[in-house]
Amino acid sequence: MLSEKQSITPLDKEDDLIRFTHRGSFKNTERYLRKLSDLELRSIMTKYAVEGVTALRSNTPKDTGETADKWDYEFTSRRDGFSIYWTNSNINEGIPVVILLQYGHGTRSGAFVEGIDFINPAMRPIFDKIADNLWKEVTSL
Repeated sequence: MLSEKQSITPLDKEDDLIRFTHRGSFKNTERYLRKLSDLELRSIMTKYAVEGVTALRSNTPKDTGETADKWDYEFTSRRDGFSIYWTNSNINEGIPVVILLQYGHGTRSGAFVEGIDFINPAMRPIFDKIADNLWKEVTSL
């Protein structure tokens, strides 16, 4: 409860809600961020994109080998980073064959062909290498 001498006054436009002051310099932080921005992540990631394609090609179940040969990768850049997409261009009747192999599919006679999880075991070591090596790269600056 307010006493007679206390009162609540609205903030003037000049009053600060939050004030930040500092002494010294941000030289070390700025230097670190500059090195980080100069880091050529795309070339590092290209190495792992190629390794991923190689792993996927070698682990893809082979009948004719066509699906294994159709693996590739794409980069998508954004303001806050980029992504690697591994793609497979073997399409049969509008359906990516790699999806049929991975998850299984029905047949014309009504039977079901069970899928084979070959993508995850092929890519797990690649993902681990990416995480480990990028962490080492960033923390070594």
